[in-house]
Amino acid sequence: LEKAAAARAKPVNAIMPRVLSELRIDRRRIEAEVARVWNDLLDPNIVRHAQPVGLKKGTLFVNVDSSVWLSEIVRYRRKEILDRLQHSFGREFIARISFRLG
Repeated sequence: LEKAAAARAKPVNAIMPRVLSELRIDRRRIEAEVARVWNDLLDPNIVRHAQPVGLKKGTLFVNVDSSVWLSEIVRYRRKEILDRLQHSFGREFIARISFRLG
């Protein structure tokens, strides 16, 4: 019985990459880093009204708490926000931002 259990046992370093992948730890760590940089890098007025909620295939999704702020950000601040984030993370990582009411 001990020999059978030993034959099935695998070293932790052989299974951890798969476990972490299934838990999406890297993705969650990156999203947390984007949120941290967002809070430190942008105007506090924007931070109070808009927060990143996800990142998928180069698009950062941001929820904005009111239509007034959504309009303000999309019309006047989108380019500035995108430029700052691209400077911090690179153009291939954050290619565009999608703002939505939420």
